[in-house]
Amino acid sequence: MTNHVEGLILKLNCPDQPGIVAKIASYVAGHSGNLVEFAQFSDSLGGKFFARLEIDTRSLDVELHDFIEGFGTLGRSLRAEWHFRRLPYRMRTAVLVTKTDHCLNEILWRAQMGELPVEITSIIGNRTHCQNLAKQYGIAFHHVDMDGDKREAGFRDIQGLLQSQKVELAVLARFMQILPDWFCEEYRGKLINIHHSFLPAFIGANPYRQAYERGVKLIGATCHYVTSDLDAGPIIEQEVERVQHFHSPADLARLGRNCERTALAKGIRYHVHDRTIIDGNRAIVFPD
Repeated sequence: MTNHVEGLILKLNCPDQPGIVAKIASYVAGHSGNLVEFAQFSDSLGGKFFARLEIDTRSLDVELHDFIEGFGTLGRSLRAEWHFRRLPYRMRTAVLVTKTDHCLNEILWRAQMGELPVEITSIIGNRTHCQNLAKQYGIAFHHVDMDGDKREAGFRDIQGLLQSQKVELAVLARFMQILPDWFCEEYRGKLINIHHSFLPAFIGANPYRQAYERGVKLIGATCHYVTSDLDAGPIIEQEVERVQHFHSPADLARLGRNCERTALAKGIRYHVHDRTIIDGNRAIVFPD
């Protein structure tokens, strides 16, 4: 379903049990809805069921609100957690940056092309290097000084910006700051980071130098949800490039930037299209 068609996305997870698919499909069909997509995953090890549905609601025999509310009876009987999103929509998104702009460029370009249903509310930087790029796209840029003892106050300022802009998603596009625990907790499931390494290898700073010193044969990047555990949140997407013996750390960084852009763009796309479900330390992803 395109993002221009009136409809719903339903994400659901519950204990695995017989008949889940039939019951959900029956509910949709019973109200003359049309199932455009039904992706599911039964985790036999964890005993859980995960699903993502796209529903064309133009022919519903009830009001959309009543359809959503009415699903509660079935959802509770399945002991499920579920979420509906109305289509079409654009997710209010802020991008946090420091100096490098290749990931920011990728987001802005894809948003401009209509590939990402996002409304970029602002670009927030603890440096001013990306200010001109924000100006080129006509997007507000906020410089937040976080040097030295201003770090905590800086994060409070960022919190205020996100709240005032009613931000639904914050993307750390090479934002080179460690987030405080309270910030991670407040925006749990709404913070996406791109890490310039194929996690869980080479966490922290200078991963390309670490990779060079280990003589790796693959370099990668990881798009993941942010938690208070550094670079250890649920992984959404990863990309890799092959490394040759003659590649320098600068070459690895060049290859890595390609991975970063692609992994981040995919990760954002999966999130804003409700194709991810966080399950403990991992993310269940239904790719398109």
